[in-house]
This record gives sequence, structure tokens and C-alpha cells, in this order.
Amino acid sequence: MIDFFTIDNLLTLLMLILLQAVLGFDNLLYVAIESKRAPAESQRRVRQIGIGTAIILRIILLFVVIEAIELFQDKLFEINFPGYVEGSFNGHSLIVLFGGGFIIYTAIKEISHMLAIHHIDEDGGSGVRSPFSVMLSIIFMNLVFSFDSILSAIALTKVFAVMAVAIIISGVLMIVMADRVAEFLKKNRMYEVLGLFILFIVGILLVSEGGHLAHIELLDQPVEAMSKSTFYFVLVVLILVDIVQSQYQKRLLAAKEQEVNDPAVKAD
Repeated sequence: MIDFFTIDNLLTLLMLILLQAVLGFDNLLYVAIESKRAPAESQRRVRQIGIGTAIILRIILLFVVIEAIELFQDKLFEINFPGYVEGSFNGHSLIVLFGGGFIIYTAIKEISHMLAIHHIDEDGGSGVRSPFSVMLSIIFMNLVFSFDSILSAIALTKVFAVMAVAIIISGVLMIVMADRVAEFLKKNRMYEVLGLFILFIVGILLVSEGGHLAHIELLDQPVEAMSKSTFYFVLVVLILVDIVQSQYQKRLLAAKEQEVNDPAVKAD
């Protein structure tokens, strides 16, 4: 245990916590949006239990990956239709592909429902679900998102205790931040659309990464993984567009209100 408190291990622990924070942003957004589908009085408890359970499962997954990392990288099956679609799939690529596809499906379904509602005061989610089913979704996606961070952690250190402590600390921070993000979205409903489109891009990010891991080629064109820098650039652009659009809409509403209140302005 004393060996844990070496300068090297503590610096690595700090790096892993920062890494978990950066890689966990998309996970945090998913938790905040998904938890809204539980009954209002259960949402906070769902986030806490879902993330808490996922922390325990992450540590178990970390142990499994360390002991059997080759099994996740070994080829499971191939798809070979030359000129159309080719690919070589392993456990890692299938987890990432399925997780990304599920997130894209969730985002599209939530956006479609948001466009279909008749009253703006209605809940923007696609219907209330049981707390247990929401928790299962949060736990499953938390594990999908954690896979890359676990592999990154293994690349930085071989000390299991350091990786486990980093997972626990980052999980506690995620519980705290998930409550705040969910509360922010609840008070600022206009940002729900932005959040859902960011979630949609997160799904594309994971699908492209899974396609790259599986060496998928479509019409002889290899699928390339979207880089994190590209993802953050798109994220910044989306936020800037949303801010500009919100300000412009406010000015249009103010001008229209002035026209109604001042006929002289309308005559000009």
C-alpha cells in the first residue's frame, strides 16, 4: 500500500483523473439526458445509483480487461464482400459499434419526439420509463464509454490500485456534475436540442471509431475514426451557432414587439 503513494503513482493518478474527466464529457451528457426519462422524483436517485453501480462494474471490467485483454482484440468474425463491404470484428469493435449505434438511435428518437409534442410545457423525453430500466441504460452506456478510458489507463500504468482509485474519483465527480448538468437542462429547455445533437455526434464518433477498429471498408473506402480534436471543434461550432441563433431570435422578438407597441415604427 505504501508503494501507492510514490510521486510517479500520484502523478499518474492525477493524469488519469483528468483523462477520465475529458473522455467522460459525452458520458455525462448522456446520463443527464437519459435520467430525464425516469419519474421526476426518482431522477437524482437514478443518476446516483446508475453511476455508482457503473463504477463498481468499471473496476470489475478493468480487472477483466487486464487479465484477458487479448480476448477483446482477437478476431471474432469477418464480413467479406469485395467492392461493397469488408470488415474484421473483435470484441472491442463490436462494443463500440453497438454503443454508438444505440446513442444515435436514442438521439434521433428524442429529437423526433421533441418535434412531435403539441405543448411546449410537456416533457421533452420520449415518455416516462421505470427507474430500473433507465438505470440499466445508464450503466450499460457508462461501460461502453469507459472501455477506451480503461485501455488508455492500462497504457499509462500497470498499477491496478491507481487505475481503480482514478475510476472511483472520476465516478464521484460524475455523480456531482450529472446533477448539475441535469438541473441546467431542466431550467434551460432551449439547450435540450443542442444537447441531443451533441449526443448524436457522440454516436457518430463511436460508430466511426468502431468501424476503424473493425477495419471496415465501404465501397473500397476505409472507415476512419473521428479524432477527438475534430469532435471538440464540432462541439464548439454547435455551441457558437446556438448562442448566435438565440441572440438573433431575441432581437427579432424585441423588434416585433416594438412594432406592435409603436405603430409609427411599423409605418416607417
